[in-house]
Amino acid sequence: MARKLKTYQTSLGFFDLAIAAPSMKAALEAWGADSNLFHQGAAKESDDQEVIAASMTKPGVVLRRPVGSDGSFKEHAELPTDLGGGKPTKAARKSKGSKAKKAITRPVDKAAERKAALDYDREQRRRGLERAREEAARQKERERRQQAVDKAQAAFDKAEQEYAKRTATIQAEVDALEKRSQAEKTRWDKEKSRLEAALRRARAKP
Repeated sequence: MARKLKTYQTSLGFFDLAIAAPSMKAALEAWGADSNLFHQGAAKESDDQEVIAASMTKPGVVLRRPVGSDGSFKEHAELPTDLGGGKPTKAARKSKGSKAKKAITRPVDKAAERKAALDYDREQRRRGLERAREEAARQKERERRQQAVDKAQAAFDKAEQEYAKRTATIQAEVDALEKRSQAEKTRWDKEKSRLEAALRRARAKP
């Protein structure tokens, strides 16, 4: 059964945010808040009928308006035109106060509430499917990168093994040459000694 929705408001960055959600937790998740803004007094359940009506037309969707303004909440809002940080004028405060006093409590439309709740569930399912598709795409990309890494690693390992094999062969040849060189030196030393002795004898004869 679809859960009854409530409208929640907060301000983050350059925007006032509003959303129709079944709970404060759901609102915080949709806003991407990393702390409980409700406990901090930075978020609240809205009683503004215009805000409620706007959020119920797009349940589960974060609506925005320039921070501090009295404009309508929209899915895509423009940045505030006045970022000077100055205090609102008396006229603006008076206008805002008058507007708040004139807020009319509208009768509860059960059919509209049910429709909004169903729309919210539909939006959550759509977002869930979208997140699943994005995760599948990310997983596919991770697998593609891993395959590329594995292929490059295999090529490196093969080349390294071939290098080790070749250097081992060369080292064996070097060792064999060293052994032959040593044997040749030993042979020459004996031959040299014999020939030198014979030369000395030949020179010693009268």
